[in-house]
Amino acid sequence: MTAAATETDSVIFRNIFSTSECAAIWSDEGRTSCYLEIEAALARVQGRLGIIPEKAAEEISNACNIALIDWDELQKQTELIGYPVLGVVKQIVKKVNEFEPGLGEWAHWGATTQDITDTATVKQLHNTLKLVEKSLDQIMSGLSDLAEKYKGTTMAARSNLQQAVPMTFGFKMARLLATFKRHKMRLDEIWDRVRVVEFSGAAGTLASIAHTGKAMECQAELAKELGLKVPEIAWHTERDRIAEVGGLFAMLTATCAKFALDLKLMMQTEVGEVSEPFVMHRGSSSTMPQKRNPIGSVYVTAMAATVRQLSASLYEAMVEDHERSTGPWEIEWIVLPQICTLTHATLEQTAKLVGGLEVHPEAMKRNLALTQGTIVSENVMMRLGPKLGRQYAHDLVYELCRKATQEQRPLLELLLEEERVTTSCSKAELEQLCDPGNYLGLSVQMTDMVLRDAETVS
Repeated sequence: MTAAATETDSVIFRNIFSTSECAAIWSDEGRTSCYLEIEAALARVQGRLGIIPEKAAEEISNACNIALIDWDELQKQTELIGYPVLGVVKQIVKKVNEFEPGLGEWAHWGATTQDITDTATVKQLHNTLKLVEKSLDQIMSGLSDLAEKYKGTTMAARSNLQQAVPMTFGFKMARLLATFKRHKMRLDEIWDRVRVVEFSGAAGTLASIAHTGKAMECQAELAKELGLKVPEIAWHTERDRIAEVGGLFAMLTATCAKFALDLKLMMQTEVGEVSEPFVMHRGSSSTMPQKRNPIGSVYVTAMAATVRQLSASLYEAMVEDHERSTGPWEIEWIVLPQICTLTHATLEQTAKLVGGLEVHPEAMKRNLALTQGTIVSENVMMRLGPKLGRQYAHDLVYELCRKATQEQRPLLELLLEEERVTTSCSKAELEQLCDPGNYLGLSVQMTDMVLRDAETVS
């Protein structure tokens, strides 16, 4: 077995902290395939426009085949030159020159290394965003199902880790669904800004082929050939497009982590309101057979935190000198593959959690009774306020809540012992006020609103 230092290469971790689909996009073969696709497209376009001989264009396009790449040679050339693109171009030139000496010199005509590298990155990001969109749709579909199924299931809302007021589990899932919907809208908006070609030459002015009178046409046709858009102007050292993707991925995975955090807290033995999808031996302890650890949530937490940290590096990469940079650009080479693979893996783990989540309404009901009914104290106070005066009602209910906790007696029982309360409210009214199911606010209605809205972006 060969040594593997990264999560994408590790036989043990690659299906946990990465995915095969996203890893393939950012692999040496995936990246080099993009280089070859761009070089071939550039040759075809320039051949059609008469910028290079059509015969050269045909042979260059034929030579842009991943099966023809000498990987050992490419490694040596990259280490020598500092960039992989020129090593690829040299192999294309050599292969074409074998067909006809000198013909290969038309390869990479008018382009600069960063043109090819940036356009390849755009293609890789485009393919990554397609994977992200698919995973995001799965998450939203699963959350919609949970929100619909449990929109009337009463549970305790929590504030500062304390029980607050009643709500429904469907409402909790609907809030998350609404957040992912916003992320889906952000994803839709980002496509056009990211999917742009970079073909501008050494300093971005296309000076190398400007004399042909077809420089801008060449750029436009290359973009069309690759399924990309034409940028407003060269963007060699304007890296906002790349940083924006990193920012979106940081927010997206942070939302997954918020969900994972709530699951971990709700899975605690003393709470037990939900469980991760059951798989035999998953999350088991080596020494405590009774344990069922929230392993999927743990992975999401770790990966999302790493994405946030790595994405910050992309903002550093925006601070580039003049028209071609000395170092910040290479930051992207280091962190983008990790950001993208970790993001897709985070979304895939989240989709599995959502899709197989086990919900325990009986535990939610049990936990609602833990506070002896004080979870509805706001309801009681608000209803007594108009009759007894707001401040008096607040202070009275506050004292009764303390008493209920100290004596472990139901709030309803204590309310029925207060003459000023019983002269204002009947026993039936007080029983209704103290039922958590009667104090859900607009939980169900708001959940329905989110479900309707979510259909418009699914």
